[in-house]
Amino acid sequence: MELAYSLHLGSDKNKKNVSRATAKANASGTTSLSNNAIQNAQGLSRVDKHNYRKYDNNQENIEIIRGTSSLFDDVKRLYKDEFEEARLEYNARQTRDNRKINDYFTHISNSSKSDLACEIIIELGKKKYWDTKDMEFKKRMTNVFKEQVNDLAILVPNFKIASAIIHYDETSPHLHIVGVPVKIGGKNGMKKQVGKTEVFTKESLRKLQDKMRILCIEEFNKEYGLNDKLKMKKKGRNKDYYISEMDNYEQMQEQLEKNQEKLEIASKKAIELDNSSKEVKDIINDLKTTITSKEKYVLKQEDKDKLVSYINSVSKTNEEFKQTQTLSVTLSNVDEELKENREKIKLLTENNEALTLRVETLTKNVKTKDKEIDKLKEENCSLKSSLEHLINKFTNLIKLIKNKIFSKQDTREKYMEFSRDLYTHGIIDDKEITDIKEDYDYCKNRDNDKDKDDFEIEI
Repeated sequence: MELAYSLHLGSDKNKKNVSRATAKANASGTTSLSNNAIQNAQGLSRVDKHNYRKYDNNQENIEIIRGTSSLFDDVKRLYKDEFEEARLEYNARQTRDNRKINDYFTHISNSSKSDLACEIIIELGKKKYWDTKDMEFKKRMTNVFKEQVNDLAILVPNFKIASAIIHYDETSPHLHIVGVPVKIGGKNGMKKQVGKTEVFTKESLRKLQDKMRILCIEEFNKEYGLNDKLKMKKKGRNKDYYISEMDNYEQMQEQLEKNQEKLEIASKKAIELDNSSKEVKDIINDLKTTITSKEKYVLKQEDKDKLVSYINSVSKTNEEFKQTQTLSVTLSNVDEELKENREKIKLLTENNEALTLRVETLTKNVKTKDKEIDKLKEENCSLKSSLEHLINKFTNLIKLIKNKIFSKQDTREKYMEFSRDLYTHGIIDDKEITDIKEDYDYCKNRDNDKDKDDFEIEI
């Protein structure tokens, strides 16, 4: 079975009413044609109502796999998470209040230069295929679409996904993904901004679809235990796999060359036979009857030899023709084998590409994580060093307090009061305040004893 795959990104190229009507009649609803970009908060609200079936309150056959039950809130939250730090940094650099951005979500919604969000529609298989499947079969697509969301997040890390929802209530299961493309390091404005044209170009979308379709059919076959294939992309975008890529190509090529030689021999003999036929006709036309009977003809020895040779040639040609018929069957079998092998190669190549792509992606992720781990290790060493420094400072502070309590009687009460303040504010703990108090009590008792001894001596 060959399945069609489609990945559409909404844009604002066509805003005509006739195009809107066409879009609404489409299987994927109002967001699958090119006139359905999410340009502002009003457009986002419409998509929210459509995707979550809030127009008719019919959520039975939709499934949310990313985000909450409110697309509008999810996108607003994403804006806060992604752009708030950049907005505050940008505002801090502004000297005029009218240049500051109070809310980036509202700012982009009111702008005619940027879309507020983007929607991607993904579909595998057309109406004719899904019409023969029950709902239980269809809903197994949930696992396939979950992987598509994960793959998209990996392949386009600057497209921040806010929502992903599956529609099972239309002609075929399809996936709606809504997110915000983010560009970093802009020369003007905020350092982090919405950037649809930077994240999604014509070339990047083509490459994205090539990768996503391979990953999709691989996951589909894995989920359903099938060996289905993808239909070729239009406009010749699919790669052609040559016969020479087959393992048994050399043996088949050798056999075909031998068969070709036989065909050439048979063709030459056919030409010779055709020429001999003309000569035999001339001999027959020139035959003369005998004197004794008009039913008997005189045949020269030379002509007889030619006729015998002709008969032998006909016999041999018949034998060659029989071999040619056998060869024709062989060639048909070879052709069928070639087709089967080509299909197997296509399927295996697609699966291999999908696995390779995932391995490459995971390898990149591992390298990224390794860098993050190295960075965390450096930060940990720095924090450890800072902590040791603070511990030394704190230890010295406690020593200083104890020394002051021991050394000077006139400041002892002040340092003890200071220690109590540190304890009250959680700067020192029970053990430390206990140690300091013990020193304080010891010194106080020692001084009292000394005063008493002096008094006794004086008396």
